[in-house]
Amino acid sequence: MDFTNPAGFRNRFLARILDLMIIFLVTGIISQFLYGAFYDGDSYRLIESFGFFYTLLLPIFWYGYTLGRRMVGNRIVRVDGRKVGIGTMILRDIVAGAAYTFTLGIGLVVSAFMVGIREDKRAIHDFIAQTYVTTSPPRKVQ
Repeated sequence: MDFTNPAGFRNRFLARILDLMIIFLVTGIISQFLYGAFYDGDSYRLIESFGFFYTLLLPIFWYGYTLGRRMVGNRIVRVDGRKVGIGTMILRDIVAGAAYTFTLGIGLVVSAFMVGIREDKRAIHDFIAQTYVTTSPPRKVQ
């Protein structure tokens, strides 16, 4: 399998931090309008819901990018070259998230080492969903 320009740990970590900051700011602003406070006890569900849909749906509609990923120049792609779909993202986010939870975070630590050490830079969630993260832009369809 040929993995072109796999994104490394720092690149992926920075994208995740930027996505978390975007989720925090957007939900804080929405919370300010809805509840009259930037954050309070009621806004927790809003943060979780927005964050979940942001990370699950945006890559499907935007060639594997989220805003944070686009800023640092990486995107999620399927190993077979097809477009990332809802099933792929459910496997990547929900199923892999459950696996990380069941291992009490040990799977997440192992995934971080896998991204840092492996030549293809794939983590456990990449293997579950048959994806990888690349710094290559999407190919233009002609």
